[in-house]
Amino acid sequence: MPLGEHMSDSAPFFSSDNEAEPLEGGAERQREEEESASGVSRVRALLTVFILCYINLLNYMDRFTVAGVLPDIELYFNIDDGKSGLLQTVFICSYMILAPVFGYLGDRYNRKYIMCGGITFWSVVTLTSSYTPKQHFWALLLTRGLVGVGEASYSTIAPTIIADLYVKEKRTCMLSIFYFAIPVGSGLGYIVGSQVSAVAKDWHWALRVTPALGLIAVLLLLFVVQEPKRGAVEARAELHQTSWMTDLQALSKNCSFVLSTFGFTAVAFVTGSLALWAPTFLFRAAIFTGKKAPCVDEAHCASSESLIFGIITVITGVLGVFSGVQVSRQLRKKTPRADPLVCAAGLLLSAPFLFLAIVFAQGSTVATYAFIFLGETFLSMNWAIVADILLYVVVPTRRSTAEALQIVISHLLGDAGSPYMIGVLSDSLRKTDSFLWQFRSLQLSLMLCSFIAVVGGAFFLATALFIESDRSRAENYVPIADEPIVVPKSGRSTHVPVSSVLI
Repeated sequence: MPLGEHMSDSAPFFSSDNEAEPLEGGAERQREEEESASGVSRVRALLTVFILCYINLLNYMDRFTVAGVLPDIELYFNIDDGKSGLLQTVFICSYMILAPVFGYLGDRYNRKYIMCGGITFWSVVTLTSSYTPKQHFWALLLTRGLVGVGEASYSTIAPTIIADLYVKEKRTCMLSIFYFAIPVGSGLGYIVGSQVSAVAKDWHWALRVTPALGLIAVLLLLFVVQEPKRGAVEARAELHQTSWMTDLQALSKNCSFVLSTFGFTAVAFVTGSLALWAPTFLFRAAIFTGKKAPCVDEAHCASSESLIFGIITVITGVLGVFSGVQVSRQLRKKTPRADPLVCAAGLLLSAPFLFLAIVFAQGSTVATYAFIFLGETFLSMNWAIVADILLYVVVPTRRSTAEALQIVISHLLGDAGSPYMIGVLSDSLRKTDSFLWQFRSLQLSLMLCSFIAVVGGAFFLATALFIESDRSRAENYVPIADEPIVVPKSGRSTHVPVSSVLI
């Protein structure tokens, strides 16, 4: 029996195919002319990218709203730097643990409905976290951890939908649009967090903005986004889903995937550390230099550092992602190794500027912000390119699993522990509780980021050695005989060898 007959028995939720109803006669021919091989019209495909971009922006807004009001949270709950770092760590840990689960589901079932459920859950939990009482810091930790569950359902799946809508230069362009939302959303998180807190005179209100916007995102997903056919736009022979263990074994042997994942881990470590601690570090620097008075209001700390850092993050993110894609596009004309080389250059160039920003914080505010601007610009060059590398060195039926695995590794060794590590290191270096040592200990701790950036650059340089062969292998991939595949039927998965299906 052909594989297509098995697939046709699946219920809509368990279907990997296009959701569109078959049309008759001339209407069908007209629809085929308007639609790409993905089964999604050009207009709807473009709307899908913008909706996914909007949701990605909300994800990062919510993630960094906490960082924008961190001084308020520290004073409100009377916690030290180590416990403050846990707010980001518990979120990343749950996000990281659940990513493989959603990666597995995303490679096999309807991705749109998985995202809808995850975003709804994320919105509800985020709203709940804003009502945490003063005596129960553990409840804030718990709810922030649960937020990661919702985000994992989205981040592992969304890039694979874009990959099933576009190829080559168009895919790179659309991914760059999608990844613009990361720095822009992060920056807006600082801005919205600090400004809503300032207007309401209460940091709790900062956590009540994104849930309402999240419900709008769910409605857009349900009524506008359409599930594309997996891998159809890449004009290759029909691919079959293999078992999860087969997928993991194949990915572990993919040198470009493994090395670029470790390189991206360094990006995650640095961005995770800066995301949580940079506004607080700048605020302490202002107190240390006498430009700001210490915070005394436990409901709201008057701080402009989060606003300024947020604006810088938005601008540098847009510049970094755009310049990274453009430099890579031009360099591809000269070498097929352009993508990992640009990623390596971005990390290696960001390291000295981030180091200088940390050193100059005690002397010149203008110089500090200038170096932060340059360091974050070079750091942001990686986002869209790393995603593109994964998509063209991994076959379509393994991409959600690859996304999930990359999320697990990069967060496990990167930003899952880096905020907490920086906080604990800061506490251990602090000799007294004076404003001098509150600033100095955090300053010394953040210098670790420059070293990690250099290590990440080395991993991307190593990726360049394998990128050509791994890309060629993925583009010409044909399932080997007797390789176990997964045939969904009536919502259940059955493992059968490829040879039996081909017969």
